[in-house]
Amino acid sequence: MRNRKFSWKRFGKRLLYTGLVFVGLLLIGFIYLYCVAIDYPPKPADLSSLQLQRKQPSPGFYTINNNWFRKSKSGLFEMYVEGKPFERGVINGKLSKELVVNQEVYFTDQINKIIPSKSYLSFLKYFIAWFNRDLAKNVSEEYKEEIYGISKSASDKYQYIGSNYQRILNYHAAHDIGHALQSMALVGCTSFGTWNDRSADGTMIVGRNFDFYVGDNFAHDKIVAFFNPSEGHKFMTITWGGFVGAVSGMNEKGLSVTINADKTNIPSGSATPVSLVAREILQYAQNINEAIAIAKKRKMFVSESFLVASAEDNKAVVIEKTPDTLDVYDPHQNYIVCANHFQSKGLAHSKENLVQLSNSASPYRYQRLMELLNAEGKNTVQKTVDILRDRQGLHGEDIGMGNEKALNQLIAHHSVVFEPQKLLVWVSTSPWQLGQFVAYDLKKIFAMKGMQTDHEVIDSALTIKPDPFLNTRAYHDFITFRTLKQKAFDGGKINPDSVVASNPQFYHAYVIAGDYLFKHNDYKKALGYYKTALTKVVATVNEENYIKKQVEKCTKKLSS
Repeated sequence: MRNRKFSWKRFGKRLLYTGLVFVGLLLIGFIYLYCVAIDYPPKPADLSSLQLQRKQPSPGFYTINNNWFRKSKSGLFEMYVEGKPFERGVINGKLSKELVVNQEVYFTDQINKIIPSKSYLSFLKYFIAWFNRDLAKNVSEEYKEEIYGISKSASDKYQYIGSNYQRILNYHAAHDIGHALQSMALVGCTSFGTWNDRSADGTMIVGRNFDFYVGDNFAHDKIVAFFNPSEGHKFMTITWGGFVGAVSGMNEKGLSVTINADKTNIPSGSATPVSLVAREILQYAQNINEAIAIAKKRKMFVSESFLVASAEDNKAVVIEKTPDTLDVYDPHQNYIVCANHFQSKGLAHSKENLVQLSNSASPYRYQRLMELLNAEGKNTVQKTVDILRDRQGLHGEDIGMGNEKALNQLIAHHSVVFEPQKLLVWVSTSPWQLGQFVAYDLKKIFAMKGMQTDHEVIDSALTIKPDPFLNTRAYHDFITFRTLKQKAFDGGKINPDSVVASNPQFYHAYVIAGDYLFKHNDYKKALGYYKTALTKVVATVNEENYIKKQVEKCTKKLSS
């Protein structure tokens, strides 16, 4: 009896010891997370730019020395910034302060919609801090200084998430983190180019859709930004408030860069954000070899394709980069096509790429693009825009509005066309790529010596008209569909028949209707909608499997 009592005492001590060790490890873990969550800002040598004040010569038009910011009649914001890294960032932030603040509001609001749980959001904060623990080590001092400068204009409202600098720095990896964590449900961007005998006038034409969606508000305040850095080349990008990376852009040497996400494994931590690699190429490369050299020296944590078109080389290639490997796809012909899968010899047959080819919408979109490129003669800027606006499936089939297998998924943040040899850029205006495409002549804009009075900088003679689709019943039906879809997502009351009627060829309309009825225990009607969805063109294997599982669930419910 005495021995038994003694053993319980020993057990209690061991339990207490184990508990203290666990608490200690937990405490160490939180301290570690707190430490890695703090990215200490750089220390610029010259802080005098903080004293600069923006002027407002007229409503909505702001200047700081030669730098300026305005809103075009097209609805696009336009900005010109010059100088050293920290100075550029400070001026960028001061000129576009309202957009920097609003963009963070839009971004966090969208996150709160997707993840309404405050406790999970708190956990996510520490997860991202851990995930981004090496982010600052993989960002050049130049871009850290520029980001630090912009952060001076960020809102203090979100200090509970992190310091202004820490947040703005981390937002530059948002595309990569979203890509990594949702790799099985990539939304697909598309890009392509033609030159020599594939273009009507023989010059290079590059087009791209950037289908990155973080809510309607996020895409509302687009900025066409022109940069004249103290080092490197002048360049332009299509961007948003607080963002110095590049997703679509062209420099004064006629070198353009666009990025397309590819299938990637979930990484253990961050490295250099894709957008900053693209930005470095724009700023420091004037030909394809220089672009490849820059991509090689940067470590990334997701897989990405960089379509690089070069006026100097008179061709385009795709730099395909994974966290471990880099290869280059050179078509050795006068056109190039890029969706969301690799094409180079070294990566085309990788395990991840084969999964992407079999499960995603990427190969279908690629085939549709080839159909359109081969139709109706040689390529022009207008034909490029028409292709980017195409909503149909293979052979012109109606696959529903918003299908991921379409080139135009009606979610694009922006669409853009480059003519590298002419230094001309066309940028889409809202909604998506359906509004006007307005033209910018980079030779004229980079030759400007500041802007003292507000005036348009687009070349109005080159403006491409809005898509006639905007004036159709089908477009208004699609807007109705989007409204009902959002209402269903928010848990509101909808009429399933109305959802389907607003987009009758889109499989997802039937899924929305089926999910709504399943949730309300009407399994018979839900089953009918799910079965009809399977008769439509479903975008991905994962979505098709989901619908089939719902059919099984409904069948079991009805037979029980």
